[in-house]
Amino acid sequence: MLSVALIGFSGFVALCLAMEKHFSDLLGRKPGPGQLRNLRIAGWLLLALSLLLAVHLRGWDHGLLEWVAVLMAGVTLWVFGLPYLPKVLLGLAALSLVLGPLLALLGG
Repeated sequence: MLSVALIGFSGFVALCLAMEKHFSDLLGRKPGPGQLRNLRIAGWLLLALSLLLAVHLRGWDHGLLEWVAVLMAGVTLWVFGLPYLPKVLLGLAALSLVLGPLLALLGG
């Protein structure tokens, strides 16, 4: 389930960065043309991928419940940590984007 949590966390970070204010505040520059749309698409695709992975690993009954639980935990971490440690959370998001799929490929 750790892979599901990491991929879902990355999806929510992409959706957060898809807002111009957060993009500018976190990355220190204005988004380029189409960048916000691409981040929005990537965020929703990552969330869908994490849902599919959760259902594949645990079935619809447990997978859906655990998916919601790990996403809530990730979003809580993001929302409460963003005002205090934004650069650390961006690094964690980048790490999640790499480790999530890698853990999924390794089986879990």
